[in-house]
This record gives sequence, structure tokens and C-alpha cells, in this order.
Amino acid sequence: MLIGYARVSKVDGSQVLDLQMDALLEAGVPENRIYKDRVSGKTARRPGLKACLKALQPGNTLVVWKLDRLGRDLKHLVDVVGELRQREVGFKVLAGAGAEIDTTTANGRLFFAVFAALAEYERELIAERTRAGLKAARARGRMGGRPRKMDVATLQMAMSAMSDPRACAKEIAQKLGMTTATLYTYVNGDGSAKAAGLRLLDRSREVQ
Repeated sequence: MLIGYARVSKVDGSQVLDLQMDALLEAGVPENRIYKDRVSGKTARRPGLKACLKALQPGNTLVVWKLDRLGRDLKHLVDVVGELRQREVGFKVLAGAGAEIDTTTANGRLFFAVFAALAEYERELIAERTRAGLKAARARGRMGGRPRKMDVATLQMAMSAMSDPRACAKEIAQKLGMTTATLYTYVNGDGSAKAAGLRLLDRSREVQ
């Protein structure tokens, strides 16, 4: 049995599901088997996807219009499809860069294996950047404990780390030797600088 999932980012009606619905129906997915969400792709809480994954049974195939409709990022996508494979559920993409993916076929499984390898590579890059950041922090004398104040180098490391959608603010704050409250005083959840961070960066440029 084919089960579909469709998602648009806005709930105000400015984006509609019609294109995805038409593609899923044309692919043979029954209309009453299509689950929907109207939330951002970066949002972890997606009730439609949760219900969809819960409904899937061994032998079913999950069908999406494009890859970015399902995963929050590459790692999340690989994790979801890995879970589907363990449950003996297939996965098929109808359009876009991932249209070659159909884990019910040998070629489709091979193509997805490339995505899995890229996700592993991405994880290694993130780990490498984290180690480099911690090394730089130690070189500046931050071996632990709360610093007296935020400096530009620490702020830049904090911004870089927080820009990762999978980042945990508490862990980043601990690694940089500060409280979570201090981190959020200077940096937004998406890694951009808050007013206090912008003032610090501006003062640094003036000195230079």
C-alpha cells in the first residue's frame, strides 16, 4: 500500500498543497492515505508526519513529492528512511534531486546509500568544527567555568555552533564555559547575533 506525505511551510494560505496532492494522487496514493502538515521544515513538531509514520506497516511505501518535504536536514532524512527500512517500509520520491530514490528497487537503494554517505560526511565536518572551536577556546585560556564577559572570538564560535539546526544551546554553552542565559543574551537560536552581540562586534571593528 502506498501512503503519502505532503507539507507546505506556511499556515496562512499563501502556500497550498495542490501540486503535491496532484503528484501523489497520480502516483497511485489514495487520497485518504495522504497525511499533511503546514509547518516549517525546520520544525521538529509535525503532527501530520508523526501520524503518517505511525500508520505505516511492513510492506507499505511512503511516497513524497520531493525530499525536502520530509526531512528537516540531511541527517534527519537519513535517520527517518533508515528507520523505515528497519520496519520493512519502502520510500519513494517523485520529483526533484531525489527522484531516483525508491528503496523498493535495487537502484533506488544504491542511490539512497550515497545520501547516507553524504550525511555521515556532514556529521564528521560538524564534529571537526566543534573540536577546532574547543581547541581555540582552550588556547585562549577557557578551560571551564564562566568567563567574566563575552569576547569576539567566543561570540563567533557561539554563532557558528548555534547556526546548526541540530545544535543544543545547553551543550554549546557548557563547552564555551558560560551559562545558557549568557549565550542567549548574545546569540539567537538560529546563530544570528542579538543586540548585545552586534554591539560587541561593532566595538571590535571600531578598535580595528
